[in-house]
Amino acid sequence: MANPDLALLRFMRTRGHSPGAERVAKLIAASGEYGAIWAAAGLTAAAFDPLRRRRWLAAAALGPAAIGVNFAVKVVVRRRRPQLDGLPPLGRAPSSLSLPSAHATASFAAATAMSRIAPRRAPALYAGAVAMGLTRPYLGMHYPSDVVVGAALGTALGKLVPGFDDRAAAQ
Repeated sequence: MANPDLALLRFMRTRGHSPGAERVAKLIAASGEYGAIWAAAGLTAAAFDPLRRRRWLAAAALGPAAIGVNFAVKVVVRRRRPQLDGLPPLGRAPSSLSLPSAHATASFAAATAMSRIAPRRAPALYAGAVAMGLTRPYLGMHYPSDVVVGAALGTALGKLVPGFDDRAAAQ
């Protein structure tokens, strides 16, 4: 196959699939709709960390807000979601547009912002963002490159928003 993106997508859609694995991937993906899991994580952290509450609340809002930025990019790029013969996607999407992955954008935006607030939590936060991103081609919803671009966009958003790592405010 000449297109490595398509080859990797086909590989991810045909390997490691069992009813249990697909159920887990669908649950992870569902939790990421509109950045919901990241909003919940930020709100929970805000409830238990009064000294950094404002930053946690802002980080909680960043995942869902990143979806809006993501959609603006999708409208400009206009890449269609993948269609593999004999391998229909294992989920639904609110749009037929694919690049970038909104799940990846929201996840990496929130993980990056939250890692700035709580650096020791970065490995777990990024692991969650990576898991979220991997569900997208596994379920046939995105090309792998859609996820990579979404991760890059989200990381940039999480780094560009000021105020998350203001150490003076944390003390």
